[in-house]
Amino acid sequence: MLRSFHFVIGPALVAAALTSGAVASAQTYPEKPITIVVPFAAGSGTDQQARSMAQALASEFKVSVVVDNKAGASGFIAAQYVAKAVPDGYTLLMTTNTTHAANEHLYKKLPYDPVKDFTPVTLLSKGHMLLLVNESSPLKSVSDLIAAARKAPGKLNFGSGSSSSRVASELLKQMAGIEVVNVPYKSNPMAITDLLGGQVDFMFADAPTALPQVKSGKLRALAVSGTRRLAAAPTVPTVEEAGVKGYDMSYWSAVYLPPKAPAAVTARLNEMLVKASSSPAIVAYQAASSGETATSTPEGLAAFQAAESRKWGHVIRAAGIEAE
Repeated sequence: MLRSFHFVIGPALVAAALTSGAVASAQTYPEKPITIVVPFAAGSGTDQQARSMAQALASEFKVSVVVDNKAGASGFIAAQYVAKAVPDGYTLLMTTNTTHAANEHLYKKLPYDPVKDFTPVTLLSKGHMLLLVNESSPLKSVSDLIAAARKAPGKLNFGSGSSSSRVASELLKQMAGIEVVNVPYKSNPMAITDLLGGQVDFMFADAPTALPQVKSGKLRALAVSGTRRLAAAPTVPTVEEAGVKGYDMSYWSAVYLPPKAPAAVTARLNEMLVKASSSPAIVAYQAASSGETATSTPEGLAAFQAAESRKWGHVIRAAGIEAE
């Protein structure tokens, strides 16, 4: 009887102990440094945002935050790393629609599941891209680019350092009826380097990465990818204003934990990130990049991601991109 009695209540005691431990962990979280893993290289928009967020979290919650760039393979490396990390709240993935909405439609097989392998925490922001050429380029407008591409099909090429960057150009290609060639890079800053050096003819890049080069006079912005002009570059028209009717391409960023992260820790981290999003460091970052803060609940991010996956799938199919 004694052994039977212990067998019956043993699992209940274990569950109670685990629950108690999770609550205690959430109450004291964070107790050690947090690592924000970024799928793109230093200098990219996501990297800049991660470093601003690290500064905000450190200031607001007196916690050490490290940014770990694991660039390459369209975000595969970083996504896989976080998917396999310990789900204790100390390893975060700050990523974009590239890994969690677009990749599943661009590749026949992913080494991670964008839904099952992650715990949603919060949406962070939305933003737009700039269509860029070298300042010395003879292309002065979107009309010039389209005319040049039509005159010599397949001669012009474009750099792409993320799914957003690639799909933006592919969508322009499809909607303008032109033939241009994709040159893939590990991240947008690497593509920018070759755009500066004249190895590629044009590219779309996220505003945080693009604006410093435009303001320095090294690159020329022909258009904005969204439906409105950027406050930081008010003279640059949208692609639609430049003549490609109906064009609209934006991107977003969000934070995820590894799968099966404790609900209490996830909720606490959500609170921290949402509060930090209104800090001076993040406000300054968004103002400089013309971005838009857009936070959510974990459940809200899951629903948003599902809707975005459907949208990106539609855009990618409309652009005629075949899965690799």
